[in-house]
Amino acid sequence: FQLELVYLRLSNDKKKILWLEDLPEDPESQHLKDPESRKQYSKFVFPTNWAMWDFHQKLGVPYEDSIVIPNCIEPIPLHEKPKTDQKKIIYFSTPHRGLNILESVVRFMEDSRNDFEVDVYSSFKIYGRDEQDELPEFQDLYGRLDELKSVTMHGSVSNDEIRKALTETHILAYPSNYRETSCLVAIE
Repeated sequence: FQLELVYLRLSNDKKKILWLEDLPEDPESQHLKDPESRKQYSKFVFPTNWAMWDFHQKLGVPYEDSIVIPNCIEPIPLHEKPKTDQKKIIYFSTPHRGLNILESVVRFMEDSRNDFEVDVYSSFKIYGRDEQDELPEFQDLYGRLDELKSVTMHGSVSNDEIRKALTETHILAYPSNYRETSCLVAIE
């Protein structure tokens, strides 16, 4: 078998497996409404039974062509958190998954306290969709975050850099407004 990402077209002489981490409502998934589009894949892989059911119900992806392989991570070794009066908070998901909520919360918190700092690792670049970062709603959000004295914007970085940052962080902030399929942010 050879894995096919939605953005990459492989030769027709290979069996194709589509690994789905998005939602059936996402633009990347809409081609699966078409039975002819689904026929190009020999298997569909989902991270949870719920995700498989959701794609079956909403887009007609057949159960008999589907399998669940749960997400997993390389465990982060046990470690001591930094001993400091400043609490380090981290957000490391894409902007459309609740970063606007975090901005509002941090703005509220800055009015009454100064004992925290927030590292934001967020961008659509992780999905190769750089143009979405340029949309006015996200440019405005990034600008508002840059104005906050407790926030440092990092954009998208490697998973190694995220894992290192997690060892130096006290709190994960993930005020998600997105229906997760199997959230790697929370797992890590």
